[in-house]
Amino acid sequence: MKVIVTGGAGFIGSHLVDALIDRGDYVHVIDNLSSGKIHHINPSAKFHEIELTSPKVIDLIDKIKPEYVFHLAAQADVSKSTLFPLEDLKANVAGTVNILEACRVSGVKKIIFSSTSAVYGNTGSEMIKEDTIASPISFYGLSKLTAEYYIKLYHESFSIPYTILRYGNVYGPRQTSKGEGGVIAVFLEKLKNKEKLKVNGDGLQTRDFIYVGDVVSANIAASNSEVNATMQISTGCSTSVLQLIDLIKQIHPLPVEYYHSHDRFGDIKHSCLDNRLAIKTLNWEPVHSIGEGIRKTYQSFH
Repeated sequence: MKVIVTGGAGFIGSHLVDALIDRGDYVHVIDNLSSGKIHHINPSAKFHEIELTSPKVIDLIDKIKPEYVFHLAAQADVSKSTLFPLEDLKANVAGTVNILEACRVSGVKKIIFSSTSAVYGNTGSEMIKEDTIASPISFYGLSKLTAEYYIKLYHESFSIPYTILRYGNVYGPRQTSKGEGGVIAVFLEKLKNKEKLKVNGDGLQTRDFIYVGDVVSANIAASNSEVNATMQISTGCSTSVLQLIDLIKQIHPLPVEYYHSHDRFGDIKHSCLDNRLAIKTLNWEPVHSIGEGIRKTYQSFH
């Protein structure tokens, strides 16, 4: 089948493209290469270097007439969203609306949207569920939540099928330590350069870290589902930054040194996502433990 992956040169998107091609799909990639790498794009995919907000996107998607659109392209840096909120808005909200317009015109079977746990903000809950009130504390989280509302309204207005996937903290090979990079990529890049690790705050902040391969399988499962819903793609387990360092120490042959810095503005203290709805609805579940995932990611850095 014909599919489009926006952000297909990026960290998660390029892994998804590989998996789709492996199953025999004809894949088109839309990416402006602002953070993605052209060498990450599978050579069997058709690449289109276009801005998400360009009118050319609508013409292109209407011409291709894909069955599915996987919309992963985004401005995903929390710090950058604070410094440049208008650029964040353009990429994540206006870009999504442009993709939705293209889906409406071309009559796609479904759009699968990559969202984030950042939409919730500091909930105070040990386990976040899909019906937990969303109250983002970063412009990035706000822009992704706004995009979600546009997707739901396009569904109600134009009957465009959708699945919104709110990810935990995704990590794995090809993740950069800049821009979209999570703490695992940052730490492994520091170790590669023989530098000390910087821990924001006390290091006791926790995240639900999920390996990129599990996120890819969730996207594919979502494309096979007829359910229109928002669900969380996660492990359902929380790991602190200091626990991450302990896991890295187990596989790194040299001493791992680190120091504490101040808390980062806009960061959530604790985040763990209930993944039972996705497991039940998509017939999907994560298969990588945090230890196994870190080992695979470590090997890709060395």
